[in-house]
Amino acid sequence: MKFALCNEVIGELPFEQQCAMAAGLGYFGLELAPFTLSDEPHLLPAARRRELRTIAEDHGLSIIGLHWLLVAPSGLSITTSDKAIAARTQDVIKRLIGLCADLGGTVLIHGSPAQRNPADADSVMAARANAIACLRVAGEEAEAAGLTYCVEPLATTETPFLNTIAEVIAFIDEAGTTGLQTMIDTAAASAMEPISVAESILENWPKGRLKHIQLNDSNRRAPGQGKDQFGPVLQALRDVKYTGPVSVEPFIYEPDGPTTAAVAAGYLHGIIEQIDGRDSGNE
Repeated sequence: MKFALCNEVIGELPFEQQCAMAAGLGYFGLELAPFTLSDEPHLLPAARRRELRTIAEDHGLSIIGLHWLLVAPSGLSITTSDKAIAARTQDVIKRLIGLCADLGGTVLIHGSPAQRNPADADSVMAARANAIACLRVAGEEAEAAGLTYCVEPLATTETPFLNTIAEVIAFIDEAGTTGLQTMIDTAAASAMEPISVAESILENWPKGRLKHIQLNDSNRRAPGQGKDQFGPVLQALRDVKYTGPVSVEPFIYEPDGPTTAAVAAGYLHGIIEQIDGRDSGNE
């Protein structure tokens, strides 16, 4: 199983050191938060894009994609009724899709709770319509670039808009582009779904709408740093024959980012060894 690290966990390090650390811990790749690259990541020069991709590849890593898309630049919103802000947001998203492609990524994860605030619109209905219009274009742009743009279900503690897998699937069906899909964040799913994360994977992945997964404990720390059991989650991914990257995305780094990344890597690789051992024993 190919584990990737969300790079903001060790974002205080220079990018080359991030790559060296991730590779040393056994990660397959990095999932980049654009705000760690620049205050205006959508305008990152072509030479810097090539440099980042080369640095990762020189360490044996893939840049699998982007997440936390609209933190920088500031002032963006997919729900806004302000036409100028909406146009700027759409332009940034298009450029981030280009950045993802240039870095060799295949998936963009649209979480960004502060930038999907229904209060930015004239009404709740307008917020939904505005978001559909914005992300329909994102899906079309992503599909044209050979990428997948995933709308992330988030817990109601972060946003009141698009909180469950079913809600997001209905939303992207209304948008009507196959470039727009969804994914699972395990902390959000454990809080919002009526069934377990493993059951959600088994039920929804075969339908073809889930395209990515991020692992974090319900306490917002890394896998292995809380009470959540990730063995059933990884087994479910095996059962549905998912072969893509599995990203580690904690939000609390205790005692620090490098230790958090190391604990997660050791814990998850240990689970895979156990699963592989069981599979070998059953042959």
